[in-house]
Amino acid sequence: MNAMVRLEDTKHKRSDKMNSSRYDNIINLPHHTSKRHPPMSRESRAAQFSPFAALTGYDALIAETDRQTDERQALDEDEMAVLNNKIQILIDNITKRPEVTIHYFVPDKLKSGGSVQIMKGNVRVVEPVERVIILTDDKRVPLDYITDISSPLFVDMEY
Repeated sequence: MNAMVRLEDTKHKRSDKMNSSRYDNIINLPHHTSKRHPPMSRESRAAQFSPFAALTGYDALIAETDRQTDERQALDEDEMAVLNNKIQILIDNITKRPEVTIHYFVPDKLKSGGSVQIMKGNVRVVEPVERVIILTDDKRVPLDYITDISSPLFVDMEY
């Protein structure tokens, strides 16, 4: 066993001597810098080794799948009648530019469902043909998507 250890030790020593002598002619040369290419910045060098997205768009797809939407709640006949009465009161008082808070459903462009949004402002016009309420700041709310309207005009209104 002693003979084997000595034989292995001599092999490593011999290969170390060979390796060091092979590079003696270049080991002390100055570091090469290219005359054609400017040195790469530290950030650019690091970017070469950073991970990459093998599946482009996969993270966005997962985030979109995870995003929640609400279902549109249909109004029953009584709720629809109350909403129609409120819209009529707005039409009758349009010259006063009544202040309103409108709750309306916005369908999602990518998935089924959507979300209920709230818009506040003063009503400029109610367009029955276009089926839209236009506020003084030119924002438009489709009548078909309105779920509720509140206004100081409705304080005395019975439901």
